[in-house]
Amino acid sequence: MSRIGRMPIVIPSNVKVDIADNVVTVKGPKGTLSQTVNSDMDLKIENGQLNVSRQNSDLQNQSLHGLTRTLINNMVVGVTEGYTRTLDIVGVGFKADKSGEKIILKIGYSHSVEIIPLEGVTLDVENQTRIKVSGISKEAVGRQAAKIRDIRKPDAYKGKGIRYSTEKVVVKAGKSVGKGAK
Repeated sequence: MSRIGRMPIVIPSNVKVDIADNVVTVKGPKGTLSQTVNSDMDLKIENGQLNVSRQNSDLQNQSLHGLTRTLINNMVVGVTEGYTRTLDIVGVGFKADKSGEKIILKIGYSHSVEIIPLEGVTLDVENQTRIKVSGISKEAVGRQAAKIRDIRKPDAYKGKGIRYSTEKVVVKAGKSVGKGAK
């Protein structure tokens, strides 16, 4: 049995969970999220906890057991606390500015890059070199942060670019001139 899948999900008092036709809907103080789950998963709410179990031990059901539990738990955490990813911009002259809902990046290209947030995601510029991506859906926040990072990934030789605040960038050594070179 899945170690993650058999752990119960504690439902806070300010969160309402509805299960109907393999669709789980979670409503909380920050918003509402829905997720379709596999029909082979059994979901039961007892004593303020949601338990996920599988009907049989097929290989696919074993794989989906822990995944289903994790997705529902992420929804409960999202509607109560929310998710945040922070991106740092490193480089001389690189900066971000906020214009309404969108962010304008100046990161060494001949043009500035505009970023329009995905639905349910908010973008904030803490200072000119730090972007904060937040929302209730862990998937949407992660996708938006990855799209921003892909605009200018960290350079392997100088370390310039956009990176997650927790990311460690290993800078490679440049070319060195040996004895025989002139």
